[in-house]
Amino acid sequence: MTTTDTPGTTAPQDPQDGSAPADEGARRLPALKEMTRDLGLVVALVALLVIGVATSGERFLSVANLMVILQQAAIIGVISIGVTFVITAGGIDLSVGSVLGLATVWATTLATQTMAQDLHWLVMVFTALAVGTAAGLVNGVVVAYGRVVSFIATLAMLVAARGLAEIISDRKTQIVRVDPFLDTFRGDLLGIPVIVWIFLVVAAAGWFLLNRTTFGRRTVAIGGNPEAARLAGIKIRRHTVMVFALSGLTAGIAAVMMIARTTAGTSTNGYLYELDAIAAVVVGGTLLIGGRGTIVGTVLGVLIFSTLTNIFIQNNLSISAQSLAKGAIIVGAVLLQQRFAARSRSS
Repeated sequence: MTTTDTPGTTAPQDPQDGSAPADEGARRLPALKEMTRDLGLVVALVALLVIGVATSGERFLSVANLMVILQQAAIIGVISIGVTFVITAGGIDLSVGSVLGLATVWATTLATQTMAQDLHWLVMVFTALAVGTAAGLVNGVVVAYGRVVSFIATLAMLVAARGLAEIISDRKTQIVRVDPFLDTFRGDLLGIPVIVWIFLVVAAAGWFLLNRTTFGRRTVAIGGNPEAARLAGIKIRRHTVMVFALSGLTAGIAAVMMIARTTAGTSTNGYLYELDAIAAVVVGGTLLIGGRGTIVGTVLGVLIFSTLTNIFIQNNLSISAQSLAKGAIIVGAVLLQQRFAARSRSS
């Protein structure tokens, strides 16, 4: 089964103890491949930075502009971490953008904000996280126990969550009136915006979970070969529910960041974010067919797209041109994935 492409993973023959393979060379080879892929992404990112300086001047590398790039990457980045787990497990989640929008609406209703003012601004945070996790649980239950293909199940959630958000908000923008909430999440820490710190923390937690825990190893095992994982004693259905719940949780975290950045909740928040997240995950090196995932690659993929978007904005290029460039990058990434997969099978 194809579980050797993620560092720290083991074959499903012993998913409980997580013991390392006996062959030291076999253990180091996946890490070397991972480093090679990540190095290629770093080179691509540096090339984009050079292009940005060449086309926009030195202001492109100014601290202010770099912070803008990081803030643009932060929200999509957090969503992408959750999507990485779903795709690594062999699924897909098309609902994260709509779930984000629903969470921003629910967390900014008059009732929620009144409770936040009377009790604590954490009420808004808890509401957003609870809505996102609940939506993810529904996705997971439908996929795992309803035996519905994840594409269809999450497509249904995409439509339902957006519709529910429109009903709750009456298609109106809900302005945030809880100043302590805004002061907390719109501030800086050591000169770096709080939402960027949140992205870094979520990325670090995601990397640890995928590469250094049994949960991560089981996620890779299920995506690589579900039947072998089942025979190894992994409870696939329960784990699938947990993976989708994790994706919903990251959508809820991103909703908190979105509320802080826009100071509002609306049903249009997160529109098409699922496509940007999936694109970043694929470009980062996570296999669409499952069995291999990389958080570092996902973070680099998010930064590449955010930098590219900034370059286009700096040069007053159209959104259509941006979409064309993103599409070309995605196709190139998928072609490279197929090439690497063919090499792995032949070796």
